[in-house]
Amino acid sequence: MCPEYSLEGRRVDYALCHPPGKPIAFVEVKQIGQSEGTERQLFEYAFHIGVPLAILTDGQEWNFFLPGEQGDYGERRVYKLDIVERDISECMARLIRYLKYDAIVSGAAIDAEREDYRNVSRDRLMKSTLPKALTRLLEEEDELLLELVADRVESLCGYKPDPDTVARFLKENVVFKSTPTTILKQSSRSPTAKSVAASDSARISSTHKFPSIGFVIEGRQYTTRSAREVLEGVFEALHERDATILERFAALPQHGRTRRYLAKNPNDLYPGRPDLVRDHSMQLTSGWWLSTNHSRATIKRIIEMACDVAHLKYGKDLQVSVGE
Repeated sequence: MCPEYSLEGRRVDYALCHPPGKPIAFVEVKQIGQSEGTERQLFEYAFHIGVPLAILTDGQEWNFFLPGEQGDYGERRVYKLDIVERDISECMARLIRYLKYDAIVSGAAIDAEREDYRNVSRDRLMKSTLPKALTRLLEEEDELLLELVADRVESLCGYKPDPDTVARFLKENVVFKSTPTTILKQSSRSPTAKSVAASDSARISSTHKFPSIGFVIEGRQYTTRSAREVLEGVFEALHERDATILERFAALPQHGRTRRYLAKNPNDLYPGRPDLVRDHSMQLTSGWWLSTNHSRATIKRIIEMACDVAHLKYGKDLQVSVGE
């Protein structure tokens, strides 16, 4: 241990050296309560000659840094130990892990700090990403999230809200930016979704406004009463256009995270949830079963998936409006 280690006219309070005269770690000592904000000077000392370990302490608080890692001074701090506030066993374990003579000499202390630094960096990254992850779940109206909230509401009051009610509540009560719903402008009156498979007479008319709920496929326009009927009508229309489309859609390796959107057997739509199979599935005229427990945003994503399978351009060859 070299006190008052000289470094080009400057002095570091202590240098831990091995072999003698070759610093492995710098220790800067301040008076109690005056160590805050002095990391920069310590880092400059350590960077200058490539010392891998830097320690800043006022006797009570010990800060262990890896100057060569990425980030600002605070992000390169591996551990902050307050020997008054922390349990004695914790203080002993940390001081031995980072400052034991044999560990410093062999490099084990540096390896231990680097391991701890990776853990700290990983935890910091996860915490900083949590708000983004939550925002994504809310913006995309994640099915599993909506279902979990709806199930909890049902367990508390006996009534289960639909996905759109849950999605609307989350949007109104959690701060995040969402993409406005695009509403189609062109419209004319046409048969309901129930008659899509049999009807081919409806055409776009530029003299009428497009209804708030409905869809247009390759110039044919249909008015529906709900977003669910939009989903049903689109799949009926796509099947009328191409008899293989439903089988090819069902063969997609992934639909939702925990469920299928289309299946031959309705029990495959909601694995392990017979209540949803009973209340939120419907059979198309082709015999295939379609899941319907979706928010409007999810319905649009399902239709976009169907467009990819059908080799149609979503928003051009097939346009949908699922309402507000």
